[in-house]
Amino acid sequence: MRHLVVILGDQLNLDSHAFDDFDPALDRVWMAERAGESTHVWSTKPRIAIFLAAMRHFARALGDAGYPLDYTTLDAPGPDDLLMHLADTLVRLRPRRLVIVRPGEHRLREGIKAAAKAHGVDYVERPDRHFLCSVDDFSRWAKGKTQLRMEHFYRWMRQRHDILLDGGKPVGGRWNFDAENRGSFGREGPGWVPAPVAFPPDAVTRATLAAVDASFADHPGDLATFDWPVTRDDALRALGDFLDHRLAAFGHWQDAMWTGEPWLYHARLSSSLNLRLLTPKEVIDAVLDRYDKGQVDIASAEGFIRQILGWREFVRGVYWLGPERLLRSNALDASEPLPAFYWTGETDMNCLRQAITQTLTTGYAHHIQRLMVTGNFAMLLGVEPRLVHEWYLAVYVDAVEWVEAPNTLAMSQFADGGRMVSKPYASSGRYIERMSDYCTGCRFDPGDATGDKACPFTTLYWDFLDRHRARFWNHPRAAMQWRSLDRLPPGKIELVRERATQLRAMWRKPPAQ
Repeated sequence: MRHLVVILGDQLNLDSHAFDDFDPALDRVWMAERAGESTHVWSTKPRIAIFLAAMRHFARALGDAGYPLDYTTLDAPGPDDLLMHLADTLVRLRPRRLVIVRPGEHRLREGIKAAAKAHGVDYVERPDRHFLCSVDDFSRWAKGKTQLRMEHFYRWMRQRHDILLDGGKPVGGRWNFDAENRGSFGREGPGWVPAPVAFPPDAVTRATLAAVDASFADHPGDLATFDWPVTRDDALRALGDFLDHRLAAFGHWQDAMWTGEPWLYHARLSSSLNLRLLTPKEVIDAVLDRYDKGQVDIASAEGFIRQILGWREFVRGVYWLGPERLLRSNALDASEPLPAFYWTGETDMNCLRQAITQTLTTGYAHHIQRLMVTGNFAMLLGVEPRLVHEWYLAVYVDAVEWVEAPNTLAMSQFADGGRMVSKPYASSGRYIERMSDYCTGCRFDPGDATGDKACPFTTLYWDFLDRHRARFWNHPRAAMQWRSLDRLPPGKIELVRERATQLRAMWRKPPAQ
């Protein structure tokens, strides 16, 4: 055998660089479902299912296209560990080269390299042309910068790819319309919101769901409502549905939250992008087409494109600048355990109950639910960043480490100390009250920081400011927020500290058996 082409579960595109010189007479594709990839973080059933269902459909597409394929299903014999299983394959097939597109996780990349070396097989890694900025180009852009800011990178990418420019200047006179992207629904709520197109499981997906339920019965999550695109055709339908029914309202309402409305005007495309069922270029081009036709305004078009051309490409670049350093980061010296309710949703805090229950049921929460509800709470409480990272990697259907780790560790938890974002995303319960209806009917008062009815977000927010006063008191972008400590009545901060200590002690307790 000449080449063993290794395809991982998030590399499901037939135009992959891995297939460029494929010769069916000399080469073979290798794919494997191994339980260890679902247990190195305790993955939820929806996350496991979307990867395996998409892999099985892609395996069929490879067969239809005439690619010889070595595919191992979940119930097949062999080591549960993917790397050990690959090593056994290298012994059995004895290829001259192992060909792979750069994996999306440092652990797998280094492990696959080591397996090839140990068995005398040449390791050939090809760049991932799915992305619009290569790892090397990002590294060159970042060279010499002590701080990395998405806004600067985004403008560079807009110019580089000539997107939303008119004579070299930004269309609409501004580089971003973020100020128009922060609308909340108010007391009246969102009203009728068009439901996204449904993807009822076909026979392949139903068999996958049954296998996941059987093999991972003790894992959290629910498959009863599994409804995700798992093929290229499904993903294209999802894109068209978003463009037709929700893009026009996305810009204004993208930060809003509402009970019983997990999708609102969001695209539901991140999993399809991260599985490589869609390319960022085709998604951006489709949005630009709607803007050019006058079907959406600049705030919605730019706001969505910024997420893909700017943020998605940016976090990948940040990850590959130093994944080991990022994964170890803990600039705020946080050491608390992750509360047990993150795995059940069983908490009196309605906002967390809504976001976590939705996450465990669907494998999805939009960016504000992740950043300002589950992420904000973990940072305010002082949870060890590694534990927060492992939870996010385990629960979301779009979670691959290259995108999840920077978003969680650097942005949500400020664990890198400000290399990627300028200040912590810390807020009290008032922010959630403004952006959602979650506080309505909740037994906690978002305006109160002490006492039995005090919102834990608000208590922990003031405690967070107090604990990190020295670090941020003179910070150029955070000082105003920290100086608000001076406005507290005499003796209030002592009561806040006392209440915060009680809360931490309560959530350190193991869950009841």
